[in-house]
Amino acid sequence: MKYLVALAFVGIFASLAFALFYMLKDGRNGRAKSGGMARALTFRIGISVVLFLCMLLAWKFGYIQPTGLPVGK
Repeated sequence: MKYLVALAFVGIFASLAFALFYMLKDGRNGRAKSGGMARALTFRIGISVVLFLCMLLAWKFGYIQPTGLPVGK
């Protein structure tokens, strides 16, 4: 599960980097915008939703356990 979460975060950060790249480069010098930024951000949202669902399923099936926070000390 740790590797899945780490891989998902790498994918999320890579998608944000691609969105930044497309935001800075598209539509300059008279060229039309390609829609790359929207695709990259959509991909990021998809990865985030899949990661959230995987974590819920892992908790449901007992692969991960909540540790909780100590109350009042």
